[in-house]
Formats: sequence, structure tokens, C-alpha cells
Amino acid sequence: MDRGRSNPINHQMIKDLASRIKELEMDDSIGGVIITGKEGFFSSGIDLIEAYDYNEDQTREFWTDFLTLQAILASFKKPLVAAVSGHSPAGGCIMAICCDYRVMAEGEFIIGLNEVPVGIIVPDFVFSLYAFWLGEHKAYQALLEGKLFTVNEACAVGLIDEVATPENLLAAAEKRIRSYMKLNPTTWSQSKLNLRSELLGKMTADQTPVLQSMLKQWWAPATRQGLQLMIQNLKSKNTPAAN
Repeated sequence: MDRGRSNPINHQMIKDLASRIKELEMDDSIGGVIITGKEGFFSSGIDLIEAYDYNEDQTREFWTDFLTLQAILASFKKPLVAAVSGHSPAGGCIMAICCDYRVMAEGEFIIGLNEVPVGIIVPDFVFSLYAFWLGEHKAYQALLEGKLFTVNEACAVGLIDEVATPENLLAAAEKRIRSYMKLNPTTWSQSKLNLRSELLGKMTADQTPVLQSMLKQWWAPATRQGLQLMIQNLKSKNTPAAN
């Protein structure tokens, strides 16, 4: 991912990622995919500065496509490894947990889902996705608290699988993905989809009701006020937006 200093997620980035992942899935010359970001940032999450100014139609399309991207990533039939190169809150964390394995760079970085404190309603399938790795108890508490984990904490609870030095991050991710690629691709792929069948069923179900509640809360005056304060803080620091 290569957008700005911190890879904040806007609508175009979502569409580009979805399109590229679909292309890679259909390309028989590709055995697996590693997703990574930049030094210090995997992705800072939703680009709040841009997303705040979307009109109602643009906002609906944005969230619809972001929910769809999550399903595309989670149902990718080939090995998919995240080389988490730095901070990965909210939307960045969601993309990472759609993958089969996560290697994270050691350092003073955070990862986790902090949507609730921001004012964004968490869909049921996002809880299921989080709980797939953390277990329901830890996922439930972490989501409602909006907890962001340090690298060591994330490794201890199963949010990430491995820690590597920044200079060895991609090598560690490649080692893992090549170990998957040595196995029979049909057996590996079908087993992956079987093991995720319940999760994928939730992710590909009709999201209209949850989307409506998300949009209602997004436009609520209290949420808008909170977002304005966050955006002012981000602009004052002259950093890309993150949720």
C-alpha cells in the first residue's frame, strides 16, 4: 500500500485494492500475496479528513465498498500474509486480520480496533472476524473498549502471529507464505475456505441493516462533532487522518 505517509484509506484506495486482489486471485502465475505498508505505518485506518467531507451518497458507497473489500480479502483463496510494517489501527487492523498470517515489525507501534470510541458502529461480522483470532471473550472486551494493543500485547493475544525486526519483516512474511505455497494448492485453498465458511457466510450476507445503522450514527451530530475534533487534532499535527 502506498498512499501518503501513513496509507490512510479513502474510497479510491478501497476500489484499487479490491480490483487488484481480484486480479491476483485469477492469475494462475501467482501463488500467494503479501500485503504491506510503509516504514512506521501499515495503514492508519480510514482517511477521516477526506471521508468526513463525503456527501450522503459518497458515504454510503464508501462504507458499502469497504465492507465488500473485507469479504474479498477474507475469501481470497490463495495464501494471504500481512507484513504489518508499523501502526495499524481500525481499518488497517481489519485488513490485517482478513489475512491468514500476520508478521509485525517490532517497535513502538499499535494495532487494534478502536471504532467504538470514534463513533463508528461495529458490524457483527467484524466481531466474528476479530473473535476468529482473539476468541470471543477478548474480542468482545477489546472492541467495546476500543483497545489498541502494543506489538508484544498483540502477539500474546493472537492478534499477530510473529514479530520481526523492520529490516527482516518482508523476509519473515515471505518465509511463511512460501511454506503455505509448498502444500497442494487445491487442498490448501479448499481447507482454508472450509475453515472460514461460517465467518465468510456472515461477511457475504446482506449488510443493508448494519449499513443503515452505521450511516445513521455517522451523521449523528455527536459523531460529527467528535470527528471534527479528531480532524482538527490531525491537521494540527500535519499528519494523515486515522481512525
